[in-house]
Amino acid sequence: MTKNGSANPSRKMRRRGSIDVVDAKVAVDLATAQTYSENVFLFVPNLIGYTRIILAGLSLHFMSYHPKYCTLAYVISCLLDAVDGQAARALGQTSKFGAVLDMVTDRCTTSCLLCYLSSAYPGFAMVFQFLIALDFASHYMHMYSSLVTGSRSHKLVTSEVSRILWYYYNDSRTLFFMCAGNELFFVSLYLMKWVHTPIGLGVYSPWLADLTWPELVAIPSAFVCVGKNIINLVQLWKASKILVGVDLAERAHAREVQAKKE
Repeated sequence: MTKNGSANPSRKMRRRGSIDVVDAKVAVDLATAQTYSENVFLFVPNLIGYTRIILAGLSLHFMSYHPKYCTLAYVISCLLDAVDGQAARALGQTSKFGAVLDMVTDRCTTSCLLCYLSSAYPGFAMVFQFLIALDFASHYMHMYSSLVTGSRSHKLVTSEVSRILWYYYNDSRTLFFMCAGNELFFVSLYLMKWVHTPIGLGVYSPWLADLTWPELVAIPSAFVCVGKNIINLVQLWKASKILVGVDLAERAHAREVQAKKE
């Protein structure tokens, strides 16, 4: 502690909590020499991840001309996102590669759909571009801040860091609801360009006479989408503060080392 009672930033320096840092060449050699019985590339949750990528690719292939096939492939790919994590924990096959594969697949799949929506709704192109940038930036900075602070997973957020992120990542139902609702909104926007038949709610209100089922789904899921992107903003801000705090701690430590040399 310093004289004014605050914590000394240099004393918060610690070795990474997961394992000692592995040399990159050693890591490459280990991955090349891995056996079939312990091949991380062939872990079941990672195989599910590859399946998600194939399905996402199929959805992109059909996106411009076959909405049914596109939606089916996209939705199955998204639903498998809830399966790979459970499989990893059940089989004891959690891995850093799998965690990054899962996150990258999520980011790329959603971004590709948003790129299509930018062309389908040119008046909102900047909104979709902002959402892509926010999604990538918040998750990259959050992942990096987790690594430099020694966390085993980007989902291990304590309530002391952020109550919002803690509840978001540590309650599986909340995480699924927010992610699924966010994707559902974007899929609804996609289907709105293809489905134009009203569902017959005009008998209840003239305002609902022309409402299609994708529009009906888009209304409630829009609120989830807003909430999800507020969480992205919180994640970006907290990650920025963590990285700045690490910088300050390292600079304080460097000054102490330099002072001892002098």
